[in-house]
Amino acid sequence: MSNEKESTKGDGSDAEIEQDAAAETGRPDASADGEDHSIDPKPDPRKRKRLMLIGGIVLLIAAVSGIAYWLYARQFESTDDAFIDGDVVQVSPKVAAYVTKVYHDSNDRVKKGELLVELNSADYEVKLEQAKAQLQTAQSEYQKAVANTNLTKKTTTAALTQARSNVSTANNTVEQTRIAAQSRQTQIAQAQSAVKTAQANLAQARAQIAQPEADVRLAEVEYQRRKKLFENGDISQQSLDQAINALQNAQARLDAARKAADAAQSRVDEARSNVATANENYRQSLAQVDVTRSQVDESQGRLQQANSAPEQIDVSQSQIETAKANVATAEAAVHQAELELSYTKIYAPEDGIITKKSVQEGQLAQVGSPMMAISLSDDIWVVANFKETQLELMQEGQKVDIKVDAYPNMTFHGKVASFQSGTGSKFSLLPSENATGNYVKVVQRIPVKIVFEEQTDQVKQLKLGMSVEPTVKVR
Repeated sequence: MSNEKESTKGDGSDAEIEQDAAAETGRPDASADGEDHSIDPKPDPRKRKRLMLIGGIVLLIAAVSGIAYWLYARQFESTDDAFIDGDVVQVSPKVAAYVTKVYHDSNDRVKKGELLVELNSADYEVKLEQAKAQLQTAQSEYQKAVANTNLTKKTTTAALTQARSNVSTANNTVEQTRIAAQSRQTQIAQAQSAVKTAQANLAQARAQIAQPEADVRLAEVEYQRRKKLFENGDISQQSLDQAINALQNAQARLDAARKAADAAQSRVDEARSNVATANENYRQSLAQVDVTRSQVDESQGRLQQANSAPEQIDVSQSQIETAKANVATAEAAVHQAELELSYTKIYAPEDGIITKKSVQEGQLAQVGSPMMAISLSDDIWVVANFKETQLELMQEGQKVDIKVDAYPNMTFHGKVASFQSGTGSKFSLLPSENATGNYVKVVQRIPVKIVFEEQTDQVKQLKLGMSVEPTVKVR
């Protein structure tokens, strides 16, 4: 009996163990008769609480992270509409000539004052020589005008003195002819003095012929020389014409000097005639009182003519001023020719790198046509086109982190320098007209200039036009 109970008890323990195992694994229990009995698993409250706790923690972390990111992101403003900018100097010729030498190629680094291009200077050298020749001519004319003025002053002074003397002499002669015939000796002496004065003037006039004659000979030699050069095709027609013109001018000056000598000879003859007249008047003084009175009237007329000496001097002085102005004009022409000659050598206006080189040796360079550009690579900045809605807290001097697409692993540092006083569309070639009736509001962009805090070697590697993404700390 006791053994059967123990056996039954042992069998029941095995069945309970199997049922417990089936409940834990979720599998149906196998009964002794071989039939399957399905048992529904009940949810574990502890497991569900655990899942809800984990989900809540995840949501809390996400919310805290989102708020933290929002708080962090609102301190910055950034844009991808930005690029590297800098000054670019266009190099253009000031004179037209053929290019004889180009000393640099594209991407060469040059220093300020370094020779870039040399133009053919032959035409401008000839022009400079012509200007110098015209200056010499103007200076000669000025010296001639000064000499003529000095001569006029001396001549008119002597003529005025002589005229006054003649009047006084004639008056005395009228009085003395009635007293004695011997008073005519004074008039004879004065007439002889006039002869000496006229002779002196004649000698001076003849002496002034030598210089024009030398000028004619020199101009004729120069003309013959240029004529041979022209016949050989070595000089232009213009150069030959200049020689002809110089010869004609020299010949004209010689003719004028000869005419002046002839006039002086006439005055000598006239003075000699006056001597003869004075002698005759001496002999006929008693019988020709009326003649002496007419001579008084004649002397007074000459005195009035001599009194016009200041006007003659003013005319000569005006000729000096005109010649002086011509000298100044010729000097300006020489200076201009020297400038144009210097323009045949084109130098670098600033330090930088040559870009957009289009000049070639042998081509005809036109005034103002671009030959090349010099990029001032040592002075660059960033132009960032921020939306107008991003500028509320942005101010000059704020720090900026700059990412360059070409160097993704580097971060450059800068600061806000200035804001353009208008949107980019306002300064475009065809600005929008919002009053046309089809207005659509679009968020505008304002160019902002950002400068680098340090000009490091990495900054100097940046090129104009590179895309960048600046981030401005506004809070």
